[in-house]
Amino acid sequence: MTTPQDYVQDKAAASGSSFYYAFLFLPPARRAAITAFYAFCREVDDVVDEVSDPGVAATKLAWWAKEVTDAYAGQPTHPVMQALMPYASEFRIEARQLHAVIEGCQMDLTQTRYLDYPALKKYCHLVAGEVGEVSARIFGQTQPQTTQYASTLGLAFQLTNIIRDVGEDARRGRIYLPMDDLKRFDVKAQELLDGTYSDRFAALMRFQADRAFGLYDEALALLPAADRRSQKPGLMMASIYRTLLREIVASDFRVLHQRIALTPLRKLWLAWKMQALGRF
Repeated sequence: MTTPQDYVQDKAAASGSSFYYAFLFLPPARRAAITAFYAFCREVDDVVDEVSDPGVAATKLAWWAKEVTDAYAGQPTHPVMQALMPYASEFRIEARQLHAVIEGCQMDLTQTRYLDYPALKKYCHLVAGEVGEVSARIFGQTQPQTTQYASTLGLAFQLTNIIRDVGEDARRGRIYLPMDDLKRFDVKAQELLDGTYSDRFAALMRFQADRAFGLYDEALALLPAADRRSQKPGLMMASIYRTLLREIVASDFRVLHQRIALTPLRKLWLAWKMQALGRF
């Protein structure tokens, strides 16, 4: 019989995500908590990505919102929430944070364009900044300033994902690059939907990459020295994601027709290097 713990472990491992490699080095309780939380994020994100009918997807996300409320009232029914709830109090995981992640996914059902960077940041905070803040608590945050570090790092991760997935998202009818950035670089939305490369597109993407690199630097500068050791899993993910972003830049942003990725072995090496040597 599959236990809730087995379920979330399988969900996290199957994703092949960079996050999974950072979890491997955590002590058992923290690893169990972050694995369950990550599985929750995957479940709600998969609703948007895998359910083609927006009405059905909205109904499923509404079910998840109720499940979170019920779980915090002591009645979790889904294996993900059953695996997560034993750690909610210990690691100060709040219901409002889980609801924020669901709210971000609900935005994906109703909004396929973002007018400007502030609008995009609001979305990114829900789906990534809040995730970073929960993760920092699970990893062992002791300083208040670490929350801002975690939120900023989450934004950097999400912008990296957006840069990597421009082509894939466009094929789903979604453009996360801010519309005023497209206008500034004279790139038409249709060019993204058609997979058309140009010098204008490369310039637009360089601008996005520079913004993301700046956020990585900003996040690392915000991390208090007292929490650097506890936050190593986040730093491992930063190492993996920054390396991925460098690969995308090196490819001259050939992201409209393919998904650029690092091999599992390389991700593990980058995670180990941060864990053992403390450097990128």
